[in-house]
Amino acid sequence: MDDDLISSLTRQVKQEVVENYLLERRLIELQIDHVEELAGAARKQAQAVGLRLARISTLMIEPGMRGRLDEILGVNLTCFWTSCLEGKYRGQVRFIRARGLTKNSKFRKVVLEAYSRLHSWMARYEKMYGRIAEECKAVNTNIETFQRNFDLLCILNFLKGLDTQGIERKKILGENFTAREMGALDQNLYINPVSVEKIDVPPPLHLPAPDSVRGKLCMLADEIFVRYPEKVRKILM
Repeated sequence: MDDDLISSLTRQVKQEVVENYLLERRLIELQIDHVEELAGAARKQAQAVGLRLARISTLMIEPGMRGRLDEILGVNLTCFWTSCLEGKYRGQVRFIRARGLTKNSKFRKVVLEAYSRLHSWMARYEKMYGRIAEECKAVNTNIETFQRNFDLLCILNFLKGLDTQGIERKKILGENFTAREMGALDQNLYINPVSVEKIDVPPPLHLPAPDSVRGKLCMLADEIFVRYPEKVRKILM
């Protein structure tokens, strides 16, 4: 067989491999885009949960009582949730209306309701976080399969042998690589795994059920009222 024909056929096969590679790569990139969209929604949800955390933190009046609350809930706050403690929540969440024969009993009900709402919002966020973690796992499985199915070294050598300014590159690669990117193809061909940490989604707090800490929260609310009655009255106004 003529050497030119062999060379042409070899080139056509390589071109087809590259085209398949780019198609499969684009599908994975779309999956990663979807995960990043979910991450954006999750970050907004985390901010909303943070407002509920800020509200119950404000009800604790001072840092010492906030520390007591952390002990009751058994949580270790990460940087994100810690930053929410001092956030402003008024005007951004619904006002808690509670009735009671005394200011003390009213404050107790407000604390219990504030925690119940925080727990409910955190539970919904935890489900969203879990879904994103599963999506990341699925995408990473696809990335591993994709990179195992293609000989990246062969593709790399083929692409670097093309005229980056010619029509042929545009025909084969479309706009997937710019001229600058062609100079660093060995880096561009590798797809990094995704994770909730890399896409900056804060892990949820695993809060105890409201009924399981009701008694301790009531005792804490009573102590706060005894120590800071005037500040509590201002909160309830």
